[in-house]
Amino acid sequence: MEAVAKTPEREAFYRKIDGENLTALWTVMSDLITPEPRSACRPHLWKFDVIRNYMTEAGKLITAKEAERRVLILENPGLRGQSKITTSLYAGVQMVVPGDVAPAHRHSQSALRFVLEGKGAHTAVDGERTAMEPGDFIITPSMTWHDHSNQTDEPMFWLDGLDIPLVQFFDCSFAEGAKEDQQKITKPAGDSFARYGHNLLPVDVKRSSKTSPIFSYPYAYTREALEKARTREEWDACHGLKLKFSNPETGDYAMPTIGTFIQLLPRGFKTARYRSTDATVFCAIEGKGRTSIGDQTFEWGPRDLFVAPSWHWVTHEADTDAVLFSFSDRPVQQKLDLFREDRGNA
Repeated sequence: MEAVAKTPEREAFYRKIDGENLTALWTVMSDLITPEPRSACRPHLWKFDVIRNYMTEAGKLITAKEAERRVLILENPGLRGQSKITTSLYAGVQMVVPGDVAPAHRHSQSALRFVLEGKGAHTAVDGERTAMEPGDFIITPSMTWHDHSNQTDEPMFWLDGLDIPLVQFFDCSFAEGAKEDQQKITKPAGDSFARYGHNLLPVDVKRSSKTSPIFSYPYAYTREALEKARTREEWDACHGLKLKFSNPETGDYAMPTIGTFIQLLPRGFKTARYRSTDATVFCAIEGKGRTSIGDQTFEWGPRDLFVAPSWHWVTHEADTDAVLFSFSDRPVQQKLDLFREDRGNA
């Protein structure tokens, strides 16, 4: 769509209608309806060691209770000041030090936790508490009470991913705090996984939530699944071996607004080019390698984080066996018939 030529008469008309809160579509159409995805979102990588150092400094400045959540937001360099890692998603790194309690609250926004470092701190969700270990994927569904605590002797770090920008866009945010810092635990540890995590479902249970009833996906099981699957040597040219976390009740994504994935790249594997409309946040949990996004290349190691904007060509190359966790807004795009992908030369 080409820009419409300007004339003195047209400019005068635009000024006249501006006073009535009107705008001529033909003056903005090329910016509203673009030939391809176009946003300010840019590729970027955050080194975990750098984040850890700043988080340690922050731990001396403010308590988890005073901060509500002691988190450093991963702001996309093209979206600074908006608390966004992509145009539709938020990400941050949270630290809970020994003795900390991040107080109970709940909100409309759905959240994921992907544990980066430390072992033994707890997250409680809707009356059930789970211990956290590196690589664990934990869900906080919309409007469920949740709190975090650490009774170990070392700090815990994890990646937070939320659909905050999506909820803001729809203008449907609600939030409230609990009277007590920690919610009452009403279920035994591992209850949700025991009921739903072994290809069995409780009979006649009626759930209204579209989020998976499993709120903690232990990395030990995830890693075992990847190793079992790799024995067939069926590597996807663009993804290596990539699996999605699913809702056992429906087979759909584990979260209704955020798709979560885990992929194994064997040593020496280089993927074919791939691009898709869902801007994606990646976290390396194991191994070392590099990822090219557009015309930029990023070297990554364990716990490093990086983002690939919508419709940018992406390739991964693994120097060692590597495991990448990732999340995006793919479930929303697919449900709205907006998702598109291109597998390049695969």
